[in-house]
Amino acid sequence: MQRDIKHWPFKVINSAGKPNVQIQYKKEIKTFSLEEISAMVLGKMQETAEAYLGHKVTGTIAGLDVLRIINEPTAAAITYGLNLKEGESQIIVYDLGGGTFDVSLLSINDGVVEVLATVGDTHLGGEDFDNRVIEHLIKSYKKKTGTDVSGNLRALGKLKREVEKAKHTLSNAQSVKIEIEAFEDGNDFSEMLTRAKFEELNMDLFRKTMRPVEQVLKDAGVKKDDINEVILVGGSTRILRVQQLLKEFFGGKEPSKGINPDEAVAYGATVQGGILTGASGTEDVVLVDVCPLTLGIETTAGVMTKLIPHNTIIPTKKSQMHPTVLIQVYKGEQTMRKDNNLLGKFELSGIPPAPQGVPQIEVTFEIDANGIMEVAAADKSAGKSESITMKNEKGRLSPEDIKRMIAEAEGDNTVILVTVP
Repeated sequence: MQRDIKHWPFKVINSAGKPNVQIQYKKEIKTFSLEEISAMVLGKMQETAEAYLGHKVTGTIAGLDVLRIINEPTAAAITYGLNLKEGESQIIVYDLGGGTFDVSLLSINDGVVEVLATVGDTHLGGEDFDNRVIEHLIKSYKKKTGTDVSGNLRALGKLKREVEKAKHTLSNAQSVKIEIEAFEDGNDFSEMLTRAKFEELNMDLFRKTMRPVEQVLKDAGVKKDDINEVILVGGSTRILRVQQLLKEFFGGKEPSKGINPDEAVAYGATVQGGILTGASGTEDVVLVDVCPLTLGIETTAGVMTKLIPHNTIIPTKKSQMHPTVLIQVYKGEQTMRKDNNLLGKFELSGIPPAPQGVPQIEVTFEIDANGIMEVAAADKSAGKSESITMKNEKGRLSPEDIKRMIAEAEGDNTVILVTVP
């Protein structure tokens, strides 16, 4: 986050240990939590849906009916798989969005969509490409004028918007002129950006996306010659150099462009909703998903012992004996726990002493079809047990926050949807 903050046209502040966004609106400083920003996006989605359907969409601020949590590449594969209810096909879903990157390898056989492997990078996407261009243009402007705008949030906001537009234009044109009136202190901005320069600035990042493609094939034990289709998902897959690298990697096979990369995930998620509610036309579609990252607990000397390897089919359940009463749960692929992400921890109390290092506590990991994990620890001899559920609920809005948002929304006639515990 610290690396990205310098490119954002707003401030990020610490509020009770959580990042909040601070902006100036109508000459007033306003602060929003990330959950409030998400709620505004959901409100806009409801507004868009109502405009398209021509009637109100039933819903309240206090609830979204979550039927299932589904990975984006899996949803995209469902979209593709609807037309492949006969025969077998192995596909790569290459999902390069605004801020994250995922590659999944899936098998589709007679309506059964099975995720064989998935690999990703949570910090690679279109914004990283934009930031490379922004840094280049800031340096160019300073060289021409002597003015450094890297700390000017208003100027950065203008530049960020225009750079994103320019990137989109370069998918169809060789060059684009970026012009901004009153860029800073009354001065205008004008700079030519070519597709060649854009590619030069980002080539290492484009090539970086090929490594997960290699890894997902290795994890699934599949040769690249056995891949039937490469499905493009996410707006950044419109970048021509990215498409070219994929084509070269797969020996000249053109990536599939039959699915709108911006709509594939939403369409597939809608179909999954239809499957879960028994909608007509979805009876023959079956989804088999996997756990994308390894899950484990800390054992001796700071080592993470793996209980559920990545790409394990979910739902799943795994148990192992553990010698300590403190259970620390981690997610990641590294051997040392410090290099992985701590998901949570809890402690068993009232356990009688035992020889050091002697396993006496049974730790059980259970993951449901939504990827939500429950970790339980039990000492059967002492009759003691504890558990923790990893629902990724850190920072969810409290009922008081929701009431405040309702009041503010009613005051400015804004529609907001949020989820509550």
